[in-house]
Amino acid sequence: MVSPGQFQQDPCFVISIAARMVGVHAQTLRYYERVGLIWPSRSVGRQRLYSQADIERLRRIKTFTEDMGMNLAGAEVALKLVERIEELELQVQALETKLLRVSQPNTTRRRRRI
Repeated sequence: MVSPGQFQQDPCFVISIAARMVGVHAQTLRYYERVGLIWPSRSVGRQRLYSQADIERLRRIKTFTEDMGMNLAGAEVALKLVERIEELELQVQALETKLLRVSQPNTTRRRRRI
């Protein structure tokens, strides 16, 4: 069985399709890889393959640089901050779930016999 997050990580888009999906030139994607902003997978023939998660990351980079006017260094910092916030949100959700389980009375316990 494939987990829902697995689809996000499956490399399935070649560079020309990924560039078209994001709205940038393929050369821009090559540059982003060269400066370490993205890390596409490679096929056996060394062709770059982008996952849905890579596409989402590229769209964020584009938003930071084009819509918000950041340079690539600023976009890299912003990406790291966004990723950290997402990690912390997941941790908070897990802790809230755990707290709910602990704080709710256990209705399946049997009463003690006296």
